[in-house]
Amino acid sequence: MAERSAASRRSLTAVLVLVLSFLYIPIAVLVALSFNEGGLPTVWTGISVKWYGALFSNRDILSAAFNTLIVALISTTIATVLGTLLALGIETRRRKGRALEALVFAPMIIPDIVLAIALLSFFSLLKFPMGLHTIILSHVVFNLAFVSAVVRAKLKSFDWSVTEASADLGASAVTTFRRVTLPLIAPAVIAGALLAFTLSVDEFIIAFFTSGAGRSSTTLPMQIFAMIRFGVTPEINALATLVMVVSVTALALSQRINKGIVAP
Repeated sequence: MAERSAASRRSLTAVLVLVLSFLYIPIAVLVALSFNEGGLPTVWTGISVKWYGALFSNRDILSAAFNTLIVALISTTIATVLGTLLALGIETRRRKGRALEALVFAPMIIPDIVLAIALLSFFSLLKFPMGLHTIILSHVVFNLAFVSAVVRAKLKSFDWSVTEASADLGASAVTTFRRVTLPLIAPAVIAGALLAFTLSVDEFIIAFFTSGAGRSSTTLPMQIFAMIRFGVTPEINALATLVMVVSVTALALSQRINKGIVAP
């Protein structure tokens, strides 16, 4: 029996190693090749950081990075405010239906390509000019459900008696929210904001469909897509590595803050 259990554990360990290798070896290769001195992306000729220096002298990349930062910061701010209010509104409803749940979290379930086409059709129907502002609005729609889901996880264990006590002491609804509710759910709000920022930085399909024409609305993922059509270079590897580092850092911070939000 013990031998069978040990064999089972070894099999599970082997499967885990294979899965993790399949997931992370390509990423490790990409990061390593970003330090390749030669111009060929798959032939190792030595260690160098010159491709990272080349990124910061490329105006197109810097412009796209600036656009991405603008989109991510503004859309994250709006989505965090609206998502928090939406989560509070849902949790304070006396009646909660599955239809409302499905409506709120639909953007999380709908494939990106479907949501992108729907937003493009909506803007075209309104004859709304495309640009960086439409990407921001689209990312707000995309991120809203994620922020709301994180905040609601905290509200599931929220002690609503403290808000009732605040009201009994004469505080208004706004004062209660500002001084009682918001400080208690702040970790979830910050975690949701970091998650929204990460998703916005990485998002390509929705931005591609709703950006319009011109370089003024080109984001970093779109710039990478435009560059990679002419072949993968160490410069693209370096750019992808930096984007991955930013995304992983923000996601790790979100997970660290989110740890312990759902109380037993």
